[in-house]
Amino acid sequence: MSRSLRRGALAASALVFSIAALSACAAGNDAQTLGVKPDNAAVTVDDVKIQNALVITQPHQGVKGPAVVSATVFNNGSAPQTLDAITLPGTSATVKLTPAAGSTGPITVPALGSVVIGGAGNATATIENGTEAARKGDAQEVVFKLSKTGDVGLEAFVVPATSYFKEYGPSVVPAPPGSSPTASAPAEGEHGGEAEHGTDASAEATTAGH
Repeated sequence: MSRSLRRGALAASALVFSIAALSACAAGNDAQTLGVKPDNAAVTVDDVKIQNALVITQPHQGVKGPAVVSATVFNNGSAPQTLDAITLPGTSATVKLTPAAGSTGPITVPALGSVVIGGAGNATATIENGTEAARKGDAQEVVFKLSKTGDVGLEAFVVPATSYFKEYGPSVVPAPPGSSPTASAPAEGEHGGEAEHGTDASAEATTAGH
């Protein structure tokens, strides 16, 4: 179930500022002392706080491809927790979780620490059938399932992977319809020149034979 949102440029600027700040300081509780309170999705349940939650879709309208969930998950408890699943109620979308680069196993939120989901080198949450997940400009319900706290739900902004959100968007971005192919074709006349050269060479060989 989605509902339409209308936000101005000020909200978007505040949102990206907070994402950058939290990404830089996500190793511990220092991130929570920054005092940034953006106009975006955040929720606290028991020891878990989720902030900067976004659904980031393909940058081009009408292009089919994966989307992603981006967020920062804080754990104020004395024991680590694992992020076991992310779901998008009301849709048929499935979300694939991958730990940060160089890590194996589940996504673990350390005790008195945090995890950034989305962005280079961080854990990722890929919505494989992202086109069905949500429409740009809406809010999409997102549920984070943690090993001890259980389900933590909130409504996340749905934004395209452009401008501020490009570096947190899907890693696979198909070319928009009607775009030119990336591979460059041979320059006009190149093959013709070779053919003409080959013809001249053959003629010279024939003449020499006679």
